[in-house]
Amino acid sequence: MDHREEHRVGEYVVRRARPEDVEGARRVMLDTFYKEFGHGYHARWHADVVDIEGTYLAQPRHALFVAVRDEQVTATTAIRPGGPRCPPHPEWLAARYGDGRTAQFFRVYVDREHRRHGLASALVSLACDFVSTIPEYSTIYLHTNPAVEGAAPFWHSAATEIYDAREDSRYSPSVHFEIPIPGRDDATSAALASADYAG
Repeated sequence: MDHREEHRVGEYVVRRARPEDVEGARRVMLDTFYKEFGHGYHARWHADVVDIEGTYLAQPRHALFVAVRDEQVTATTAIRPGGPRCPPHPEWLAARYGDGRTAQFFRVYVDREHRRHGLASALVSLACDFVSTIPEYSTIYLHTNPAVEGAAPFWHSAATEIYDAREDSRYSPSVHFEIPIPGRDDATSAALASADYAG
């Protein structure tokens, strides 16, 4: 799947976000914070939502993907470099993904009215293909809140679980995953991981 193209998923188009998608994507993200997570917007964790253009549209190793129906953004998925932070996640986990070569999933959200159409799967596939075009990336990482309906089962079907933080009350109750980079075998990933990178 070419990350530069549009692809249809039933009545929806999935594609890399454009400037005209920014407000709709922001709405999906904020609705998720308030209606699904119940904690609302927090500047420390959600600055990218305020500056979607600067975070995702203007950076070559970052990207935002959207699902659109009738010109309305109904789902989002984002990629940017970096791993989990300590705190609230374990120090060893932050160190594992702290080498600058990790692509992390963010904002994999589908508006409640548009679920069960395969949008999350299509957007994740599109984002993984994008990562495969960036040679500096050697790993795809994400974590999810298992309290969110359907989140953990979805990621267990698409990724490999690395750590379940619910087993330790010291940390945020999240589940951590990796996804293989499409088109890369283990030897290629190992070579990239050992290469010099100045980012």
